[in-house]
Amino acid sequence: MTDWLAFSRACVADITAELARLPTRTERERVVRLGEGGDETTVIDEAAEQVVVARLEALGVDATLVSEELGVRMLGAGGPLHVVVDPIDGSVNAKRGIPFFSLSLAIADGATMDDVVFGFVHDFGSGEEWVGRRGGGAWLDGRPLVAPDPGETIEILDFEGTTTAAIAARAPAMEGIARRLRVMGSLALSLCHLAAGRVDAVCCLKPARSIDIAAAQLLVRERGYAIELFEADGPFGAAPLDLGQRSRLAAAATPDACARLVEALQA
Repeated sequence: MTDWLAFSRACVADITAELARLPTRTERERVVRLGEGGDETTVIDEAAEQVVVARLEALGVDATLVSEELGVRMLGAGGPLHVVVDPIDGSVNAKRGIPFFSLSLAIADGATMDDVVFGFVHDFGSGEEWVGRRGGGAWLDGRPLVAPDPGETIEILDFEGTTTAAIAARAPAMEGIARRLRVMGSLALSLCHLAAGRVDAVCCLKPARSIDIAAAQLLVRERGYAIELFEADGPFGAAPLDLGQRSRLAAAATPDACARLVEALQA
């Protein structure tokens, strides 16, 4: 059986070496092509993905790879095992040297969010390692997350997937719902911070894809918190692990708090 935690840590080491090889904004942000996820693929995106894919291929596993840049690709004979990876979540931060971006990697025994059995998010700024295991809880740097739950009253709301226009359009609706806003630049890490109780809720104003959330959502759900893809068909757990479905997202400590956010975002 594959030790996915050891595998993830090896990927972190490889990506860290690529970051050192490409230390400046000039080197990192040159666009090389359009990724299968629809966003521009930069040098740093491509370099990070290549080292992860190389490690996967070396394992010799039969799996379905779902990746930011390559899209959906069969490894070996393919099959129900899914590896969902965003090698650089928060790539704008990474390109500019802002230390808040991550490797997001999820392992699933099927094709939906409910099938995710292992989630791994590594923060390249702080060095923190976030791990979720289906039925086994959520962990930060090897310790179980047992922090106080985020409050029913939302003091800090994290906006992600943002542009100036999106913030200007939606921030007024949050008055009376959230006291403070934060915009940090990595959806995977923001969901991890929710799992740790550091923020009270997260909204993604841009339609999110499975690669953005597959790993971190496991930590959120293992903590018993609410998360919704409110523009998707069907329940959250049935969301496919692919690049086709896109939906805005809300997550909070309770279903009621999450519902208030969804209502405000849809107004």
